[in-house]
Amino acid sequence: MVIRKGDPRAGAVLVKVVDRRAGVTRLYSEATRGDGERVWMQPLASQDEAELDAYAQRALRVDPDVWIVEIDDTQGRHFLVEPVEQG
Repeated sequence: MVIRKGDPRAGAVLVKVVDRRAGVTRLYSEATRGDGERVWMQPLASQDEAELDAYAQRALRVDPDVWIVEIDDTQGRHFLVEPVEQG
């Protein structure tokens, strides 16, 4: 579900993945490697939903164009097709 719509052309995207059964939440953010490849990374190592929500709120203060998408999946899958950096 789209939690917050940002700028359609310039907004960064945060993807929050929630597995409520396991009590695990992860946050993914778009990034660009030095070689120009676009990847996803976890900006915080935390799995605490409140901490990840606080991070998203701070990101909104810095960049009001941010999109926030939430995926509620019982297996904790993110469904991202680009590479995901493991931290």
